[in-house]
Amino acid sequence: MMTVRIIIRRFTLSLVLSLMGACAGQLQGGTLAAASSTLEPAVRILGIAQDGGLPHAACSCPRCDAARKDPKLSSPVASIGIVAPSAQKAYLIDASPDIIEQLDALADVRSLENERVDRTPVDGIFITHAHMGHYLGLAHLGFEAINTKSLPLWASPAMASFLENNAPWSQLVRLKNLALRPLSDGDTVALEDGLTVQAIKVPHRAEYTDTYAYIIRGPHKSLLYVPDISPWHQLDRPLSDLLDNVDIALVDGTFYSGDELPGRDTKEIGHPLIVDTMDLLQEKVSSGKLKVLFVHLNHSNPTLVPDSKERQAMESRGFQLGWPGMEFEL
Repeated sequence: MMTVRIIIRRFTLSLVLSLMGACAGQLQGGTLAAASSTLEPAVRILGIAQDGGLPHAACSCPRCDAARKDPKLSSPVASIGIVAPSAQKAYLIDASPDIIEQLDALADVRSLENERVDRTPVDGIFITHAHMGHYLGLAHLGFEAINTKSLPLWASPAMASFLENNAPWSQLVRLKNLALRPLSDGDTVALEDGLTVQAIKVPHRAEYTDTYAYIIRGPHKSLLYVPDISPWHQLDRPLSDLLDNVDIALVDGTFYSGDELPGRDTKEIGHPLIVDTMDLLQEKVSSGKLKVLFVHLNHSNPTLVPDSKERQAMESRGFQLGWPGMEFEL
């Protein structure tokens, strides 16, 4: 049985309220637990919004207005943390524009010195690609802010080259705030507490770099994190291959259906639709072989509304919405 916890600790007030709301409506069969140093290695969801966030800038749609009025309906931009409690290590996948509160959400894992800036707030970062919601938070690691020292950053060779050769990111490399560690497709990084992270190249809009998904494997379970990907038929391998020996999948749920953005063609933006993903994975989910939660939701997505017919349809089929504070033991 998959263990899901809601972790409440040094979050901002809005995120604490968000988690409290999640307890009431987001979990199915999960448990509420406080932070504990005895937890198994795990993945924590730190945000589920598409790059523009929720609420989205300059938007007065019903979902954004509701999120402004009720913080439990808001979310930071998509990111997850990998935690190795016994080793007191924590890692980020993606450095979102909301990295400040997301680092706070991992602060319990590590031993901190009081009343000073922690120059090593995490033990490393994995980047998926160079769209704004996935790397802009790196700016906080530089000289003007945290001023990290040789913090490991794993990414594709194209992403590493992008950071090394484009200002202002190149300053992070030149001043050794970051130590770039390029990963080829299929490469695996061994972390503490029996955790490994494998890079998987996936198709997605490649204006600047290619895109990686990551499979995090622990002593008992494995989890696929793929917040951005083109429609599934563009994969160069069967989807079933990507999900082999995976217990939990946090997948791109940007759009529920193709009619969410008046005046814009969602096909041009290039994401699988939730309705299509459910059709593809229904057998695995219904059989109990795979747990699927959607992340990276655009502010237009109707499943963000707890009592919407789309949310109810999704949950009735055994799929869930990820939410900040959910933790999955591996």
